[in-house]
Amino acid sequence: MADKTGREVLAATDDEYGGVIVHMNEYELMDSATFLSSLTSSIAHRKLQGKKGVWIKLPIQHVNLVEAAVKQGFWYHHAEPNYLMLVYWIPKSAHTLPENATHRLGIGAFLINQIREALVVQEKGGQYRGTGVWKLPTGAVDEGEDIYAAAVREVKEETGIDSEFIEILAFRQMHKSFFEKSDLFFLCMLRPLSFDIQKQEQEIEAAKWMPFEEYAAQPFVQKFELLKYLHDICKAKIDGNYTGFSPIPTTSYSVEKSYLYLSGTNAPKRHSKL
Repeated sequence: MADKTGREVLAATDDEYGGVIVHMNEYELMDSATFLSSLTSSIAHRKLQGKKGVWIKLPIQHVNLVEAAVKQGFWYHHAEPNYLMLVYWIPKSAHTLPENATHRLGIGAFLINQIREALVVQEKGGQYRGTGVWKLPTGAVDEGEDIYAAAVREVKEETGIDSEFIEILAFRQMHKSFFEKSDLFFLCMLRPLSFDIQKQEQEIEAAKWMPFEEYAAQPFVQKFELLKYLHDICKAKIDGNYTGFSPIPTTSYSVEKSYLYLSGTNAPKRHSKL
């Protein structure tokens, strides 16, 4: 598209906060000089429109244009496997643009069988490799994945055990973790629906059902206050002295469906299946 003077302007759509988003066509290649000219015109055009921020979603096929954008004053906001998001602030003031995602989500899965044995694993990689430590199955929540679904998936992937999500027992917040991001870790209780273990060969060294007291008595567990606290919570749960948070399906203006996690002790009653 072109502005009133005939200069080529990059096509964009308005965002909800007074800015515009440029979506570059991944199949329409452009040289750096042409891109820089259009970029300069675009910024001037958007300034006249009273816009604040200019976002450029740059497909990986246009990696040759990154240098031109940075020289024009754009900076990196975030990157995904197939694109880089760049942003420019037009006003002569401190920007009010939202920051990149600051957290990642992780889960730990606590499963107990009828004879009070917990499902535990030894990992082939990471900080526990070669230590002989038995730990709960853990993993990261994928983009667009619900916490309860991630817990069920990770248990299935690591041990072959089918399970049903019961509730979140507790969660922990930690900073400066993976790639300097903050970390939210949710300890989840699941009910096993099968018991024959088929461990994942790529990441899991061993997996088994272990008496809960034996698991909690490991020197590694006793060494750290956080782990001792988590295992005290697990024990209180299986002894019937603790209630965690269960997911209730809800809707809101921004998303079609989400889950609100409530404690079943005093929360308003609403019975919905996942």
